[in-house]
Amino acid sequence: MTSGCQKLPQPASVATVNGDHGKRPTIYDVAREAGVATSTVSRALAKPDRVNARTREHVLEVAKRLGYRTNPLARALPSGRTQTVALFVSDVTNPHFFGIIRGAEQQTRAAGCTLILGDTEESPDLESGNVERLSGSVDGFVIAASRMSDREIRELAGRHRLTLISRQVEGVPSAIVDHEDGTRQIIEHLASLGHTSVVYLAGPRRSWLAAKRWQVIRTTARQFGMSATRLGPFPPAVRGGAAAADAAFGHGATAAIAHNDLLAIGMLRRFAARGLRVPDDISVVGYDDIFGADFCSPPLTTLAGQFEEAGRLAVDLLLGSRDGHRRSRSASQVVLPSHLVIRDSTGPAPARQ
Repeated sequence: MTSGCQKLPQPASVATVNGDHGKRPTIYDVAREAGVATSTVSRALAKPDRVNARTREHVLEVAKRLGYRTNPLARALPSGRTQTVALFVSDVTNPHFFGIIRGAEQQTRAAGCTLILGDTEESPDLESGNVERLSGSVDGFVIAASRMSDREIRELAGRHRLTLISRQVEGVPSAIVDHEDGTRQIIEHLASLGHTSVVYLAGPRRSWLAAKRWQVIRTTARQFGMSATRLGPFPPAVRGGAAAADAAFGHGATAAIAHNDLLAIGMLRRFAARGLRVPDDISVVGYDDIFGADFCSPPLTTLAGQFEEAGRLAVDLLLGSRDGHRRSRSASQVVLPSHLVIRDSTGPAPARQ
């Protein structure tokens, strides 16, 4: 039985390339159809200045007609470059990383590269495993808020191009917001309001920033005659706020510093549910100044920084090392300024001490 429609014949070149199985055209198909050597096609696509204009236009026209697209990995073989950068963040759902991602993407695009984004879910094993798996597919890696140990980072950096954000390791390029000075600003602000007792609600146990912040909190609080206690770790998310709030208030402190804004917002919700008033009964401070920090009730006092710029600089450092641009160690460890945004979640210390 035959159908009522007659199939129109296709040009031989299209039938040969696509066949009945939807096979993608290759560089050999383009060369055969254009009547030139495969090396000529390769030069016309990758190094057009080495082919005369007429031949180049002919090859490009044939490639377009056949639907040929260059394979970035194959193109990278002679140059060693894929024009692709991988960015890993510890929690892609955390709004803190939005600025970092945007800055990194803008810088990769400006450099003619493509950014690949990965969520490592607070796992150092996922970080290192992803680096090893993608090592042949990208020009390098940017890791934000890495949970790996210093030793693991150094070992990876010894085998792969690697740049850090919100983390510093000796000998590894990094871009970081100044959390030391920012944390001092927080303690000075609370001391000016008469607070003499502060608790720090720490984030993940493997968080490098959590450890650094606590060191500064403890040292600066002592300078101002304040007591400081570290509690936790708590999940760095809104869901961790209830336990953190109960722990902070149960400890008797008049001011609480949360690991990040998400945890602080969860604490504000818990205090409201318990009938406690912020800042009349307890003051709350966060980190990162995420989108929504000024929408919660009360608006959150928090440490802000140039996170988009950190994303841009980290990519710039990475591509600079790829292209052989030498920088001094100090130039590769970039520290960006931070500033305290004071809102209604902090106020004078209550009489209870």
